[in-house]
Amino acid sequence: MEDLKTDPEIPGREIAVAAEALYLANLMLIPGLGFIALVALWWQQRHKAPPLAHDHLRQTLAASVWAGALLVLANAAILLTGGYQAAATWVVVILYFTLCHSTLIFCGAIGLARALAGKTFRFPLIGPR
Repeated sequence: MEDLKTDPEIPGREIAVAAEALYLANLMLIPGLGFIALVALWWQQRHKAPPLAHDHLRQTLAASVWAGALLVLANAAILLTGGYQAAATWVVVILYFTLCHSTLIFCGAIGLARALAGKTFRFPLIGPR
């Protein structure tokens, strides 16, 4: 049987995986706390992170800010269409979760897979170049 060789550890992979996991935790498990932890990780690693980690930290932080902005826009749309008691509220909520939130989670899952593989990832449309 042929020996299986493992690749040498990819510099920054652990930080990249942590950034993507915190991004997903912010969206799904612990909103707000996940963002604070992601900002803290970015603050701690911003000058010394290897290129892979720097890329994932930058992408997840930008995507988290976009996610927050989209949430604020959804709430503004609810308020402009008659408030939380109006029938249009559910239309806005369903559209937000179907189009925005699920897309952000899907991209985060792809980003996590890429980080685990030691590859970079750019969020489509919202990711910085």
